[in-house]
Amino acid sequence: MYLLDTNVFLELLLDQDNAEEVEKFLRGTSREKLHISEFSLYSIGIILFHRNLPEIFKRFVDDLLVTGGLRLLRISISDIETLASRAKEFDLDFDDAYQYVISEKYDLTLVSFDSDFDRTKRGRQIPTAWAAES
Repeated sequence: MYLLDTNVFLELLLDQDNAEEVEKFLRGTSREKLHISEFSLYSIGIILFHRNLPEIFKRFVDDLLVTGGLRLLRISISDIETLASRAKEFDLDFDDAYQYVISEKYDLTLVSFDSDFDRTKRGRQIPTAWAAES
């Protein structure tokens, strides 16, 4: 079970350097195993709207969440204390601490290109690590 960080989706949506690896990972992994945080969803929306790409956001939501089966996760107000604690413990900014707390709360493997997670207890994986085996 995986939590995909915002940057993983943006690699594909913006056709960046690792887009091909992300696509292979998404195609090779059953959708029931994939999760996205509410924070990532809105962050992707902000970035795509800022780039005047609202139709890509709409298609992304439809393809992955409405019909695609990805599970949308969020933290609750009671998790804010943990978020602040993890941010301080691992020197994470808000968005990374949010992702980390979700991965911890739901016991998910965090999939990200962000090396900040390497200094946490749970670490991270990159999509290329599973491209051929999921």
